[in-house]
Amino acid sequence: MIKIKYFFFNAFQVNTFILYDETKECVIIDPGCYEESEESALSDFIEKEGLKPVKLLNTHCHIDHILGNNFICKKYNLKPEIHKAGLLFLNSSEEHASMYGFKMDKAIEPDKFIAEGDIIKFGTSELYVIYTPGHADGSVCFINKKQKFVIVGDVLFKESIGRTDFPTGDYNLLINSIKNKLYILDDDFIVYTGHGPETSIGYEKQNNLYVNL
Repeated sequence: MIKIKYFFFNAFQVNTFILYDETKECVIIDPGCYEESEESALSDFIEKEGLKPVKLLNTHCHIDHILGNNFICKKYNLKPEIHKAGLLFLNSSEEHASMYGFKMDKAIEPDKFIAEGDIIKFGTSELYVIYTPGHADGSVCFINKKQKFVIVGDVLFKESIGRTDFPTGDYNLLINSIKNKLYILDDDFIVYTGHGPETSIGYEKQNNLYVNL
């Protein structure tokens, strides 16, 4: 059974997730840790629980979601796994970091890409990848069908949706991603968002003013 630990990191309060199961293998999703205290909070939890990080995953490569990528890469000898379309943002991360007052070294590039339909395995667990552009090119969500949850990055929020006024943002494309990729899931699927509280598919169908059914 997958256990989920999440942290709120950096000035944008990004939700950084650690998923792990009884084997102690874990995946780290969207490490937003920037300050040394944030890096320590994440690594201390991993050490305390005796976890073995085996994957670094990004839902998308906006700067607030990748600030801790290089730290994770170096500490655990991992490279990020992203959708290929996210390279646009990864390769310009130093510039984007500077725009928001962050200092970041050149991003470590992936040696493999993930795409719709991929199954990411760790321990005895699996995550299914779907491609959900609209907020940003390269946006993906990670679904666990057995425990009925989905990690969505900035595609969908509780009673809201991701911004579409950034480069490659497209409002109609985002709505299409939500309706045709997320809202086809059962209502009781828990939605873990990139910012803010968790929600559910059924709740958003009824209460999300941007995209309700």
